[in-house]
Amino acid sequence: MQISKFTDYAFRSLIYLARNRDETTTVDKLAKYLEVSEHHMKKVIHKLAKTGYIISTKGRNGGLKLGLEPSEINLGKVLVATEENLNLVECMANPKLCPLMTSDCNLKRILSKSLQAFINELSKYTLEDIL
Repeated sequence: MQISKFTDYAFRSLIYLARNRDETTTVDKLAKYLEVSEHHMKKVIHKLAKTGYIISTKGRNGGLKLGLEPSEINLGKVLVATEENLNLVECMANPKLCPLMTSDCNLKRILSKSLQAFINELSKYTLEDIL
């Protein structure tokens, strides 16, 4: 499994904002620091702001700040909130792709359990743990 760039940028944005809690930053500054396109960073920030992980304030004195304490930001929840598709194989989302796919498919069951174990393991940690 490989997490998307979107989720990777979300994690890195949260780390940056947590390490720089005393200052307000901008999307432009964050994008340059993380070497990400400003356009892509705007999408990430929009998602993180909708979930409450960050606070985005508009205006002359506006900018970005961490919305919660690092100890309150669960990494598993960030993953689930930012990953668009957690299906490890195509047939998990569309059973019609595989003639062998039934409700008792052992491959699907094993992959689903493995994915849940990954999420559960990540959920044991918070942003504070990786600072």
